[in-house]
Amino acid sequence: MLFYLYGVWDTPLYLALFGASMAVNYFFGCRIARSRARFRRRKRLFWGVAYNLFWLLLFKYTGFFTENINGILRLMGLSLELPVFAPVLPVGISFYTFQAISYLADVYRKTAEYEPSFVNFAMYISMFPQLIAGPIVTYSSIKKEISRRSHSMRAVEEGLKTFTIGLGLKVLLANRLGGLWNEAGTVGYESISTPFAWLAITAFSLQIYFDFYGYSLMAKGLGRIMGFTIPENFHDPYLSLSMTEFWRRWHMTLGSWFRDYVYIPLGGSRKGKLMTFRNMLAVWALTGFWHGASWNFILWGLLMFALISVEKLGLIRILERVPALGHLYMAFAISVSWVLFAVTDLSQMAVYFTRLFPFLPQSEGMAYFAGDYLKYGRLYGLSLAAGLVFATGLPMKLYRRFKNSPAAAVVLLAVFWGCVYCMKMGMDDPFLYFRF
Repeated sequence: MLFYLYGVWDTPLYLALFGASMAVNYFFGCRIARSRARFRRRKRLFWGVAYNLFWLLLFKYTGFFTENINGILRLMGLSLELPVFAPVLPVGISFYTFQAISYLADVYRKTAEYEPSFVNFAMYISMFPQLIAGPIVTYSSIKKEISRRSHSMRAVEEGLKTFTIGLGLKVLLANRLGGLWNEAGTVGYESISTPFAWLAITAFSLQIYFDFYGYSLMAKGLGRIMGFTIPENFHDPYLSLSMTEFWRRWHMTLGSWFRDYVYIPLGGSRKGKLMTFRNMLAVWALTGFWHGASWNFILWGLLMFALISVEKLGLIRILERVPALGHLYMAFAISVSWVLFAVTDLSQMAVYFTRLFPFLPQSEGMAYFAGDYLKYGRLYGLSLAAGLVFATGLPMKLYRRFKNSPAAAVVLLAVFWGCVYCMKMGMDDPFLYFRF
């Protein structure tokens, strides 16, 4: 709670909201578990989920809906304009809301027993290593460890090593790669060359991976130190041969959440192809909207749906049969999809696509420095090369083989103090997923 208070120091009422979330969800969990009649259980689940979604919608999406309603009113020629409510987003609300909903749903379905101890339940919701950016942990996966954990110096050592690797990926790789992506925005998308546009979006693709993968490893390491087993969240996603496979390897806990609490309850793939695609559309529209209250995220979610649907219709068999084709397809699809994710302004997004694909209609007066990719390639080439190598997973395989050797300890010490130095020098960019 002190950790959370530090994060919301300017808006301490968010701490009260966080505490209320614990109390209300604990109350509904108890009431659902103790209700014998099915309709009462369902009613209490509904109100519990509604409570959680109310605050998420209020803080994260009210401004989006209000701005779009005002836009429609202006198109209709009406002078009426609704006030826009766009407060600072409470830290971690997307993640702790999903954890609370999963708990209520599991208690309702009797796949998990309710937690009779409020302290234990509050600890589950407020577990600080993964509180603000995941991974999303279900109550049933750590119930036993809440009550009884084993501690050892070996576990502390393993946790520190995992934490240090995550810190290194974030500070030494993601932050540096983010500098190249920021350079494109500073220059202006309309003023960059096609090679630089591809270079920059490659940098963003690597930045968002190592930023979030680094955070997930840091959370896993801290959990290990304290005796908790926090689930894996990434498994070499950029080695995937299809977007379907990619989403089995990327942000795995979010994918599992939408599968277990949206896709399967809607019917999954059990009711024919048409209903399967409907359920997939619902999942990907919600996944996009969960990431942010902006049209670019909705478009990104719809693009994911379109690609996975085409793969499901037969493309995936070709991609898996010809791995080289699968890797080329994914190198292109991932880069293009991250443009929709990274550029929130739709007009600027359109400009960026004209730079990626120069055969598209260009705006008049667009001029660029033809050698920009050489200039920035020299500045960031080493970081890009390191990012591509680490994206293959080979360095992690090498580490796992020699992790108990003195050489590994020396390397990790160097990584740790290198990160401390970089942060002292100002390379302390916030995690990208803090905004979600």
